[in-house]
Amino acid sequence: MKEFSGRVAVVTGGASGIGLAMARRFAAEGMRLVLADIEGPALEVAVAEFTAAGTEVLGVVTDVADHESVVNLRDKTLGAFGSVHILCNNAGVVGRSIVDSSIDVWRWVVGVNLFGVINGCNVFLPGLVEQDEGHVVNTASLAGLRGNAVLGVYCTTKFAVVGLSESLYEELHASGSKVGVSVMCPGFVRTRIGESARNMPAHLKATQPERGPEDAINQAVVAGIEASEVADAVFDAVVADRLYVLTHRDMARGALDQRLSLLFEQGA
Repeated sequence: MKEFSGRVAVVTGGASGIGLAMARRFAAEGMRLVLADIEGPALEVAVAEFTAAGTEVLGVVTDVADHESVVNLRDKTLGAFGSVHILCNNAGVVGRSIVDSSIDVWRWVVGVNLFGVINGCNVFLPGLVEQDEGHVVNTASLAGLRGNAVLGVYCTTKFAVVGLSESLYEELHASGSKVGVSVMCPGFVRTRIGESARNMPAHLKATQPERGPEDAINQAVVAGIEASEVADAVFDAVVADRLYVLTHRDMARGALDQRLSLLFEQGA
């Protein structure tokens, strides 16, 4: 994409963190915004910010794990603005280790991190393909490039998002479509991702240990980059029609080198 003024961006998880930063970046280019988030109060604050700045904005409380909720997001978007040009499937949660996670925790994390992307693509892609213009941005993570011993459930979903995005990119290019795809794989960013359990269903919160990986994540994100840096990188990728968005290139290279070394050393 090269033209942004007056176009429409839909951002899930848009009330905070990377989602809000991307929305601010798009607004700076004159885009109209649709912010989707499961947190109503935070969404109201974000909408008020953009409204005060003169940006046309719509806020829609959305559970990305629920297909019908995403259908509602699309319908309200089209009702307000008539079209979509950028779709950011960004909402995400952390989860726990594979051994420690109940099947209900798996359903929650997979529902948000993976089915949130699946639902967004399933609902919005037909319109983007039909108009033969637009861009899809899927939020993955460095954890989608190399597994780790702490966040196995999270890694599982982010690996899947990377694979989905790569496949969608190849599929659209093979068909001659002008719809672009980018997958974002950042390292630590100063967001509230370590507090994502705040949106965990109440019956799951009661089953979780008091201390978990969130404590280590909260410490790590303090030293992370600003979400605005990620948003700038995403915008550049959209303009350049670039598949991968790597904000921590050295960390990404290290993770992939480790993975490939293990693959070829042990993959007899």
